[in-house]
Amino acid sequence: MPDLAWPALLGILGLVFGSFIATLAIRWPQGRGVTRGRSHCDRCDKALAAHELVPLFSWVIQRGRCRSCGAAIHPAHPATEAAGLLIGVAAGLVAPGWEGVAGAIFGWLLLALAALDLAAFWLPNRLTAVLAVTGLIDGIFFDPGWIDRILGGVIGFGLLYLVAFTYRHVRGRDGLGGGDPKMFGGIGLWLGASMLAPVLLGASITGLAVALAMKLSGREIGMTSRLPLGTLLAIAAFPAWLYAVGV
Repeated sequence: MPDLAWPALLGILGLVFGSFIATLAIRWPQGRGVTRGRSHCDRCDKALAAHELVPLFSWVIQRGRCRSCGAAIHPAHPATEAAGLLIGVAAGLVAPGWEGVAGAIFGWLLLALAALDLAAFWLPNRLTAVLAVTGLIDGIFFDPGWIDRILGGVIGFGLLYLVAFTYRHVRGRDGLGGGDPKMFGGIGLWLGASMLAPVLLGASITGLAVALAMKLSGREIGMTSRLPLGTLLAIAAFPAWLYAVGV
């Protein structure tokens, strides 16, 4: 397959997966079905026709609104679909071939976790487990090696678990969600121990930038304010994979 066909194919798949992930992030935390029945408007419940389900393009053509009731389409849909597209294209450009496919899967799993954490401060065990298992499977075929990956998984989980444990005993309340150490461990199984520090640094810088933007917009930021660490880790982890594979 020509090299440029990989980013095109993965970009198209990214649109499809992005559409599913957006629906997942909106409905799963509410206990609503994701795969059952036909897709429908969340406001008027009308089943959507095939031409209303084309990821991103339908949103543009419909000017971000439901054709039936005129309600605004949840912004998670275009944002997540665009992110899925960019992840697929980037993975295909940096690593044309099956390694790019693996990287895109990593990115889409991160996107799902990021969207859920942003929407509901929730990192489901089922998704963090899939992240970990696919990281181990990826190690059968591609670098980094098994030792680096296992160390990454152990250090990633252990580091954030220690932070959460210490914070809880010093402050008397939770400072991290229970899924954050599991997600960071899964990232370690994909990227290896050597990439954990850059990911954590990138997540921290992104978090500071978000907090500063919130402060400048007039929102009150205090000691009890919460930011979705899983989302921040995801934002930093996929570029780290692109860098590691591309150098």
